[in-house]
Amino acid sequence: MKLLLLQPPIQDYYDTELRLQPIGLCYLKAAVQRHLPEVKVVIRDFHAGHGRRTVAVPQQFRYLRAYYPVKDLSPFSLFHAYFHFGASFEEVASCVVREKPDLIGISSLFSTYQREVIRCCREIKKRIDVPILIGGNHPTAFPEAVLADPAVDFIIRGEGERPLVSLIEALCHGEDFGTVPNLGFKRDGESVLNELDASYPIDELPAPDMSDLNPGFYTSRRRAVAAVVTSRGCPYRCDFCSVHKTFGNTYRRRSNQSILEEITLRYSNGYRVFNFEDDNLAYRRAETEQLLGAIIGRFPHGSLELFAMNGLCYFGLDPELLKLMKEAGFRQLNLSLVSTDPGVCAAHHRPCDIAAFGHTVREGFRLGMRVIGYQILGLPGESLDSMARTLAFLAQLPLLIGASVFYLAPGSPLWEKERAGPEQCGSARLTALATHSDLVSRDDLYTLLITARIINFLKSLPLDRVSGEVSLDQALKGTADDRSRLGARLLRVLLAEGRLLAWDGRRDHQLDRFRPEVFERVWSQIGVIATLQGGGIATGRVG
Repeated sequence: MKLLLLQPPIQDYYDTELRLQPIGLCYLKAAVQRHLPEVKVVIRDFHAGHGRRTVAVPQQFRYLRAYYPVKDLSPFSLFHAYFHFGASFEEVASCVVREKPDLIGISSLFSTYQREVIRCCREIKKRIDVPILIGGNHPTAFPEAVLADPAVDFIIRGEGERPLVSLIEALCHGEDFGTVPNLGFKRDGESVLNELDASYPIDELPAPDMSDLNPGFYTSRRRAVAAVVTSRGCPYRCDFCSVHKTFGNTYRRRSNQSILEEITLRYSNGYRVFNFEDDNLAYRRAETEQLLGAIIGRFPHGSLELFAMNGLCYFGLDPELLKLMKEAGFRQLNLSLVSTDPGVCAAHHRPCDIAAFGHTVREGFRLGMRVIGYQILGLPGESLDSMARTLAFLAQLPLLIGASVFYLAPGSPLWEKERAGPEQCGSARLTALATHSDLVSRDDLYTLLITARIINFLKSLPLDRVSGEVSLDQALKGTADDRSRLGARLLRVLLAEGRLLAWDGRRDHQLDRFRPEVFERVWSQIGVIATLQGGGIATGRVG
């Protein structure tokens, strides 16, 4: 038997190929080859490495034309064109035919891209009559809806390693599908969902098989990156997160030996950059300390670059642990703040300790790490003033601001509370500027998102620690390149005239959806913007 596992293309205003490295498919391949070595498994990523092309904006997003009206060349730009990232659906189907598989598995991690998954299924079925299996968060959240499409034969809910092995065994031996845990299938035209059961123990899973991936497709500063998953599940219960839908309610961490063996394997294959796909890397502090110590002892000093792009929970990241992280290879510290409002965080079951966050940022910066702090804009129940305070707080710290607009995550407790359905999945993306609260408007969220970019522009100006605190006028006069000078000009107009302009390379365009009064709510609270070089910019008016 031959199993073909594929990652589909996506369509959106922007893309981050590194975040979509198909590590889940690599886990599936490794599990099948361990338990069924006679089965040939091939992974094909039709997303990364296939370029992009402009496509028409879907009808449901036509309202965004007012927010992304021109191709803005300024440092404050958001989005404009809508793209297809990856191979065309026809190319996907043609490649599948050439592979001649007996079973096709397609990853559907993000519900917002489920239309692309179904398009792949339909194009494949036009050319070849082979059973298609869909796995990931989307079929876990909406199994019946996915199975309802004629091009889909099977779905797997939850973790897929054990169910996939059992399904292949059933197919090879002609056994009844009713014994396969977590499987969804069709019997006499009706959907059947088998009982959920646990997958293999986490330390019994083999290291993901990345041999089919082109390392050049997943890079950071032109260096190949390998994703590392140190745990599954989460010890927290944030109601805006859907992790428990797929991975259950139990937090399971791999042993340090298992993690270290995987990093060593990747190192022998030429990888030097590792992205930990875990929010809770430091949750079990003693084990994390031991892991970092083992990494320091095993690999030459300075040979590794480590980061956790999804954003780490800052709880427990004390100075001693941060020092070990830096010595092990962490040059960047991505931290998930969410909000500075304790009441908002409590309402969403999110721990909150603003003093601890500030200490962590300053210590990471002192150690020479590049720090990024993540804020969610538009959480249900959070006021505009609260969001403005969080943004101003982040402006005062030596970090870059990673602001994103809240969207309902399919399968999350909030999704269930709102009784949202599959038809709303397309809007589950940052770029949709979705609104789920009466306390803020889409214009407010749009303005806050651009305000974060304006602040980051100032933070990135080349002002060293020796310069100390400078006036905004001094900072803007020191811009050296064309793009920075453009940003300085547009910011001067905003502060003097109360309007934000975009520049398309030929002329200015006023951004009518930008609300200067919302920008002012943030700006008036900052006082001094902390730059990435250790200086400060006083946010007074410019001359």
